[in-house]
Amino acid sequence: MKVSGFTFVRNAVKYDYPVVESISSILPVVDEFIVNVGRCDDGTLELVRSIGDPKIRIVESVWDETLRKDGLIYAQQTNIALSHCTGDWAFYIQADEVVHEDDLPMIQEAMRRHLGNPAVKGLLFRYLHFIADYWSTNPWYYHKAVRIIRNNGEVESCGDAVGFHFKATQQYLQSGPKEWIAPSDGRMFHYGWVKDPKTMLAKVKEQITVYHGATPPPQQAALYTQDSFQYEDYAVLKEFSDRHPSVMNARIGRAQRWGPRQNRWLNLRFYKEIARRGFRG
Repeated sequence: MKVSGFTFVRNAVKYDYPVVESISSILPVVDEFIVNVGRCDDGTLELVRSIGDPKIRIVESVWDETLRKDGLIYAQQTNIALSHCTGDWAFYIQADEVVHEDDLPMIQEAMRRHLGNPAVKGLLFRYLHFIADYWSTNPWYYHKAVRIIRNNGEVESCGDAVGFHFKATQQYLQSGPKEWIAPSDGRMFHYGWVKDPKTMLAKVKEQITVYHGATPPPQQAALYTQDSFQYEDYAVLKEFSDRHPSVMNARIGRAQRWGPRQNRWLNLRFYKEIARRGFRG
C-alpha cells in the first residue's frame, strides 16, 4: 500500500498558518507528500523547504485570479497537488489542519482494511474546530469531512475544497451511496481561526475576496470598519481540555487565552444559540 499526502498553501507566513505542523503531523504515514506552493513573497516556499524531509515534493503554481469566486481557486489548487500523487490513497490535509499522533495507527489500519474494496472512495475524519485560542471549539461547525481518497482518478476536490466529489456524476462523496465512505477513526484538529485578531481580520478579508471578488456582500461590510477581528461567539464556545497533537506543543506553549469565559451552561446566550442552531455538542 502506497500513500500520498498532499496540500496547497500560499501566504502561510503572512497569515500564520501552522503548515509545518500540518505537514509534519502525517509524514509518518505517507510515502510521499506533495505541496503545491502558490506564488507569494512572504517566505512560504522557504518555510516549506525548511521541513527538510525527503518525502516532500514541492510544486509551484500561480493562482488564476479569474477563479476568485465561491472559493473555487481552493479546489483548483488542491487538484493540482492531487494530480502529482502516485499512491493508492491520497491523504489531503489543509495548511491549518493537524492530525493527532495517537490516531495515526488507526488511520493506517483503516486504509489497509479498505484498500481491497473499490466501493470505498473516501475515508471520513471527525473535526474539532478551534476558535480564537487552543482551549475553545465551535460545535456548530461541520463535524465530519473526507480527507483520504482513493487515488484512481475517479475523485477530485470540489467547491471551496472542503470536500470531494465523484468526477463522473459530480456527486459529493458524503451525499452519495453510503458504501462510498468509511470512517478513518481519525480526528482533524482545525486551527484556522486561532490567530492574533489583526492577522485573523486580514485573513478573513482575503477569504472574502476569494469568495466574492472585489465587492464584499453587505452583511460583511462591517468587517472593513474594524481594526481587529471580533470573536463574537467566544462566550458560548465549548471548552477543550484534552491533549493537542504534539507537533503543536511549541505554538500552544507560547499562546494564551483570548479572554475570560464562564461555563457556557451558566450562560443564557448559550441556550438561545441552542434554540437557534440546535445542540451539536
